[in-house]
Amino acid sequence: MLSWTVTFFVIALIAALFGFTGIAASAAGIAKILFFVFLIFFVLSLIFGRRVRLD
Repeated sequence: MLSWTVTFFVIALIAALFGFTGIAASAAGIAKILFFVFLIFFVLSLIFGRRVRLD
């Protein structure tokens, strides 16, 4: 999921470079949302991740 965030961020940078501000803003917004979703999943995996049982 982090790779999708980076992809949309790069698309936003390229679109901003060529002057497509609407596309750049949309891609940056999508990248921002995906980053926060990734961050939430990362924290949840740290909390509820695999636990090793010692029997």
